[in-house]
Amino acid sequence: MKKKFMCMLMAAAMTLSMAACGSKSDDTNTDANTDGTDSAEVQTFKLGSSGPLTGDAAIYGMAVVQGAELAVNEINASDSKIKFEFQKQDDEADGEKAVNAYNTMMDWGMQVLVGPTTTGASIAVADACYNDRTFMLTPSASSTDVTAGKDNVFQVCFTDPNQGVGAADYMAENYAGAKVAVIYRNDDAYSQGIRDTFVKEATDKGAFEVVYEGTFTNDTASDFSVQLAGAQNAGADLVFLPIYYQPASIIFSQAKAMGYAPTFFGVDGMDGILTMPGFDASLAEGLMLMTPFSATDEANQAFVDAYTAAYGTEPNQFAADAYDGVYIVKAALEAAGCTADMSNEEICDALVSAMTSLKFTGLTGTDMTWNAEGQVSKAPTAYVVKDGQYVKG
Repeated sequence: MKKKFMCMLMAAAMTLSMAACGSKSDDTNTDANTDGTDSAEVQTFKLGSSGPLTGDAAIYGMAVVQGAELAVNEINASDSKIKFEFQKQDDEADGEKAVNAYNTMMDWGMQVLVGPTTTGASIAVADACYNDRTFMLTPSASSTDVTAGKDNVFQVCFTDPNQGVGAADYMAENYAGAKVAVIYRNDDAYSQGIRDTFVKEATDKGAFEVVYEGTFTNDTASDFSVQLAGAQNAGADLVFLPIYYQPASIIFSQAKAMGYAPTFFGVDGMDGILTMPGFDASLAEGLMLMTPFSATDEANQAFVDAYTAAYGTEPNQFAADAYDGVYIVKAALEAAGCTADMSNEEICDALVSAMTSLKFTGLTGTDMTWNAEGQVSKAPTAYVVKDGQYVKG
């Protein structure tokens, strides 16, 4: 009884002081905020995001933090009782630097993380989040290693197995009898993971033949003449590229130079190639890709317009995933009844419970749900590049 009384006393003291790392409205002396909401009911949480904001992968990290920031700004300008303070950090797509960025945000008082961006960084940060009991929702890290054994880590994007299986199934249905080559990066968990499940599913389906596989590393991603010659000599009329669009842009250019014109087929990391600075978009004509988002889809126009107005560039799938990620966190906080004076551990446990019963429709999927392993269930869409635009395949 004494312990219970002391807990009640402490709770009452916290209610009076309201000076936690996340707090209710800063202006508790007014009855309403300027947006018309009741300040006594507004809950302001500290939300962080991270990714490579500098370096070779900056285009992905910037898309993630900008997509998240746009969602935060929209929510804060709305009549929602959930609000956010927002901080972004550069992790340079490096695991150690990502943990340092995470610790910086934790020192600031971060309560929920929408990030990191890349798989390697996310694997490292997921361990820290699990140990600290901080809720983590990565927009774009697709490896199953990110969430494995961590009940408080979730993904917005497709998992690598999901993409590999989806691509193989689509080819089996639409390219039966094709001779397929695979060119993938074997020092990247994203590329390797998709390749592994693609090849297994292709073998199981038996509807087409994988006639050649070529690999490269980050250090050798400037010359693909050997891989392209191998695919061409094997008679491949379709080349599967489970890679990001920077090396793919070189592949397209070198394939044209050597007179090799197969159908190229990519995954969500290919999104953004049409707006890549200095890239001749005509080289991507006829490219097939599996992605949950297209900036040319009429249903996404309001988001595309808002993002372009804010940042001067068209959003890609990474931006859309992060934008959805913030709104998913908002929905989960509301469903769980979280308040900003709860501890990280309390918020984390509440969101873990809420996520597995949540159903969310956003830019990157309809009726998205999550399993206990943190993996999202949603259907990818096949697009083909025609006249410099994504058209549903």
